[in-house]
Amino acid sequence: MSRTAKAVYLHGVGDLRIHEEPVPQIAAPNEVLIRVAAVGVCGSDCHFYRRGRIGRFVVKEPIILGHEFSGTVVDVGAEVEHLKQGDQVAVEPGIPCRRCQRCREGRYNLCEREVVFMATPGLTHGAFREYLTWPADLAFKLPERVSLEDGAMVEPLAVGVQACRRAGIVPGQSAAVLGAGPIGLLAAQAAASYGAHPVVVTDVVSTRVALAEKLGMTAVDAGKSDVVEAIRARTEGRGVDAVIETAGTLPTVREAMAAVKTGGVVVLVGMLAEEEGMLRAMDIIEREYDVRGVFRYATCYLPALSLIAAGRIDLASLRTHEFPLDQTEEAIKTTIEDKAGAVKVLVRP
Repeated sequence: MSRTAKAVYLHGVGDLRIHEEPVPQIAAPNEVLIRVAAVGVCGSDCHFYRRGRIGRFVVKEPIILGHEFSGTVVDVGAEVEHLKQGDQVAVEPGIPCRRCQRCREGRYNLCEREVVFMATPGLTHGAFREYLTWPADLAFKLPERVSLEDGAMVEPLAVGVQACRRAGIVPGQSAAVLGAGPIGLLAAQAAASYGAHPVVVTDVVSTRVALAEKLGMTAVDAGKSDVVEAIRARTEGRGVDAVIETAGTLPTVREAMAAVKTGGVVVLVGMLAEEEGMLRAMDIIEREYDVRGVFRYATCYLPALSLIAAGRIDLASLRTHEFPLDQTEEAIKTTIEDKAGAVKVLVRP
């Protein structure tokens, strides 16, 4: 193995540079050294690239982006027993404290001491590089017939699984997903796998509407149809049991609340640019539906891997572009600029 490796650092807005640096060494007995195989470009990578910040997290020092990834184990720490050299893994990118009340409850995504999440300024670097070390208990061995490309998409699928859990979806219910980006399309497939039917998917981008249809969903072009009317028309006017909002806009949040049935559940996944917005509080009270948030995920990697291994999730149809590590900037720009053609873009170190 070479003693040096490449890594792509964001130095500031629109400023990505390739660095050559030493291959990291295992520093703790519970760590593994991973050769990165594939990294998905996430919306957060695009936000940091374009704006240099997300909320209170501001790029002040050079940082490596990328947190949706898979790789191959190269070396293991002395206390690691469940993994060995050569194992292919999907990696959960957040390290909780494991000690606070929320962590002990199993809701470690809400860790009281803040999850150390990959590619977050001030916390830790991400995966747009050739090698990295990470706690072994957050590296999940890929089942047979699950490829490294699939492994790089377990992270966004885990968000979809968390959304379905928060919605309480069970067989016999109906669901709608507003927004047919990667998260929305994966949440819709997860909802169908959990037994929801129909699953209505809406978007304003016609190619993504067509992709939702290809994946077996009831697709609605939000640029041509009234979303609420279209959803209610497919549920005999009642509305769906659960609406998962992934677009992250106030208009789609309002549509979600109007399209859910009385007594149903609205799950908010998309990150809103606005911290506050006018919503119909009396409608929530009078129709007694729940509005729930999703912040990442907890204990969702194994269920996500099981769904993939069972053939319940089509990941290949979502992968539209691949770039080598030295074209990471092009991968991010493609994700930002090609809304019609780019769904999930991978970087292959």
